[in-house]
Amino acid sequence: MSIKLIKNGLHIILGAMVYAVAVNYFLIPNRIGEGGVTGLTTVGYYALHIQPALTNFVLNGILVIIGFRFLKKSTVFYTLWAVIWISIFLKVPVFFPYKTSQTLIAAIFGGVLMGLSMGLIFRAEGTIAGSTILAKILNRYFGVRNGSATLCFDLMVAIPSGLIIGFQNMLLTVIELYISAVVLNKYLDMLGTERAIMVISNQNQRIAKALSENIGRGVTMLKASGFYSKSDEEVLYFICTPQQWTLVIPIVQSIDPDAFVITEGVRSVRGQELNQLL
Repeated sequence: MSIKLIKNGLHIILGAMVYAVAVNYFLIPNRIGEGGVTGLTTVGYYALHIQPALTNFVLNGILVIIGFRFLKKSTVFYTLWAVIWISIFLKVPVFFPYKTSQTLIAAIFGGVLMGLSMGLIFRAEGTIAGSTILAKILNRYFGVRNGSATLCFDLMVAIPSGLIIGFQNMLLTVIELYISAVVLNKYLDMLGTERAIMVISNQNQRIAKALSENIGRGVTMLKASGFYSKSDEEVLYFICTPQQWTLVIPIVQSIDPDAFVITEGVRSVRGQELNQLL
């Protein structure tokens, strides 16, 4: 058994636990819904008193079977692993549910926990099934971005749930969904996005050598031409992790304090993984 498999499996278990805490301790006690399958589990609980663990396992199991042909085998395995553990943790007795008249607080913290849990599971190469699988299918055949498709499916469940949980709680559900999406994106960006740096300096050769020697990554020199100066220049292009980024600026400044530095977050993928950019 590989270290990667064990690591991903443990991350998914942790994500499933956080997911269940969000549902059982913040959303359900305050009658706040959710999107996708989770939204159907909460609606089923409010309207028919069906246990969330049972609804989650059955509905997600069906969707995993439907989406099997559209996912990698490893993704299917991790998704099933996530569904199993989410169902297990949803079944754990709730001891101290957070029930409050200030339901906006519950929506905010529930959304934060939901976003964090999905981030943990997605980073471990899994999904939470449900709307995630449907979004991937929509992305493959119609080119709709994964995030937009997921939100669309979530709102299709969240907005009608207002008939059961009430208009105010439906609005809180939309707020919770938005917060969870923001937290998820920030989490994935923080751990998955690298930094691209462009340096314009007459000391680019020295800077490139220092970066290569101290950080151990390749440096690209681009040919450029100044429109105003009409002179040919070299632009240094360098990609590093967020952790390495803290070392880049001191290196550049130590060689040329007047260097012009441009930086932005980037996502780099291989050609066969271009669909991950959507």
